[in-house]
Amino acid sequence: MDFDLSEEQSQIKDSVDRLIEDRYGDFERRQAYAKETGGWSRAVWRDYVNLGLTALPFGESEGGIGGGPLETMIVMEAIGRGLTLEPFFSTVVLGAAALRLGGTSEQRETLIPQIIAGELIIALAHGERQARYDLFDVATTAREAEGGFVLDGHKAMVLHGDSADRLIVSARTSGGRRDKSGISLFLVDAKAPGVEIHGYEGQDAQRVAEITLNGVKIGADAMLGQRGEGLGLLEHIVDIGIAALAAEAVGAMEALHLLTVDYLKTRKQFGVPIGSFQALQHRAVDMMIALEQARSMAVLAAMVANSAPGERRASISAAKVQINRSARFVGQQAIQLHGGIGMTMEYKAGHYFKRLTMIESQFGDTDYHLAKVSEAGGLLEEVA
Repeated sequence: MDFDLSEEQSQIKDSVDRLIEDRYGDFERRQAYAKETGGWSRAVWRDYVNLGLTALPFGESEGGIGGGPLETMIVMEAIGRGLTLEPFFSTVVLGAAALRLGGTSEQRETLIPQIIAGELIIALAHGERQARYDLFDVATTAREAEGGFVLDGHKAMVLHGDSADRLIVSARTSGGRRDKSGISLFLVDAKAPGVEIHGYEGQDAQRVAEITLNGVKIGADAMLGQRGEGLGLLEHIVDIGIAALAAEAVGAMEALHLLTVDYLKTRKQFGVPIGSFQALQHRAVDMMIALEQARSMAVLAAMVANSAPGERRASISAAKVQINRSARFVGQQAIQLHGGIGMTMEYKAGHYFKRLTMIESQFGDTDYHLAKVSEAGGLLEEVA
């Protein structure tokens, strides 16, 4: 199988790498962006638009450039290396996936041009406090009323929820809290009466929000996909998200490894660079091996992101297991090899570790996804 990038993919990589290096190469710029309204830079977001990144996942007939999971992987690796703060993941990965997979023609015609123009920010509001990582554990309700629905419930840790113009909300139209049927997805105006949003900064400087829905009225045309069958749609959106997060983690691990090796070459002890000590060289090599293992599984995740559920879900979970393990190992080794400077707020290494730690728990931790792989019987077919 040919893993080389095509000419178009190489152009995307070169362009986004230059953009991220220009806007995030100086770490102090990231700290300044985090202090702007919403915790990210509107000027950098405009650069994303001008480069065509917000049009990446949409077809040419919709004004996009027809990129798929592999193109998204290229962009997300650069985002991981730069530790960027803009809502690309929430809007162009998760939000776009929801519209592509479940949106009506009217919803797509209205919202996709706004996303491409950088005028619309979308947040996926699905997680609830009691649910842990089970997507089917939904207590938020959607009851029929006056030709539409009324939403009541609470969503936790919604990425970029305090910047969103539209929310994609999972709510139960029928059944009990942990039933796998009866879940529907809705597009909700973030400024609608009854929507309360409390934003805050996460450990990795990404903005998240707690969102409460108190009697929020929406029309029947706000539904995404089929009524009561939203779990399958939500699972596909999240799997696409995990594939993108895997690529982001690879980018962050790659940058952290290079930063650590550079430190080993410059930090001196006993009059020589500490990188000359064989034990530390071995640890740097172990970091590289973990990185490459993660990279291979990130490629697998991107390749199966749009496959059928039976083929996709176990592979995505297996990728998440390896990404989580590698992220923890690379992060811990980097901090130990740096020593005290690795934990300072002014130095980049600790911030990479924070972001990798958040990715490790996002959409399911290692134990959760390892159980999913086990339930599926692994990835290898039985040999007769």
